[in-house]
Amino acid sequence: MELEERLNDVRSRISAAEQQGKRPDGSVQLVAVSKTFDADAIRPAIQAGQRIFGENRVQESQGKWPELKSETSGIELHLIGPLQSNKAAEAVALFDVIETIDREKIALVLADEMKRQAKTPRLYVQVNTGLEPQKAGIAPDDTVAFVALCRDELGLAIEGLMCIPPADENPGPHFALLARLAKACGVEKLSMGMSGDYETAIAFGATSVRVGSAIFGAR
Repeated sequence: MELEERLNDVRSRISAAEQQGKRPDGSVQLVAVSKTFDADAIRPAIQAGQRIFGENRVQESQGKWPELKSETSGIELHLIGPLQSNKAAEAVALFDVIETIDREKIALVLADEMKRQAKTPRLYVQVNTGLEPQKAGIAPDDTVAFVALCRDELGLAIEGLMCIPPADENPGPHFALLARLAKACGVEKLSMGMSGDYETAIAFGATSVRVGSAIFGAR
């Protein structure tokens, strides 16, 4: 299939999952994950009406998104990969949503940068639902306290939680855990679900799904 066909297939599957879960039509945002693809590979998705994209690396994004954003209005860019503190200034300048706040140091740096630049990207806390040592994220048991710290001490308006379940486990329990934590934190947004499990994520309450290979093809 061509990219537009793949994109429309994902959109149709999202719509069907919304209906099956008795969710309002259009309640789940599609974040098209364009990491490793260059501007020429991304333009067909923009031409097909996609406006929300996700990237893993700040430096890679700087090489393509300023130009793409200048060509088309309404682009919303999400950082969905780990953020290093020395890239915080660039991330605040470029991204509309930062989904990967995963430790106090990053929260502190982001708070300072947002004040300095007078910019307010929307913010999510990443939760390591599987407690995987190689993966970023706040431990589930620490999530409520961390969100409170971000809000009350640093003045960060955390709007949601994000997770990446272990690849070799049923994602459902991880999505259910994230939904419970979001409720406990008083946040409404849930970024969960990727190409292989986004329909399951929608059933558990995802408000955005991050889909890359099902749209752009294999990397």
